[in-house]
Amino acid sequence: MANVLFSIIWLIILIFIAFWIAGIAAGFYILILPFTVCIEPLSGLTDFLLQVVQFPKYCAEAMMEGRGF
Repeated sequence: MANVLFSIIWLIILIFIAFWIAGIAAGFYILILPFTVCIEPLSGLTDFLLQVVQFPKYCAEAMMEGRGF
């Protein structure tokens, strides 16, 4: 029963939090990525933003597995 509960919690996180955060991060990622060619230290920021954009995938995997926090 705990797996079903965790899956529902992950679904709620996916819909109400992960999609919004990933969408905002994707916009910044697209804007900043071309500047990493000229400004090398920005590559760390773009790597972080890419991980944030992939947060919905993490939530979906956790939801399907019924994984806890």
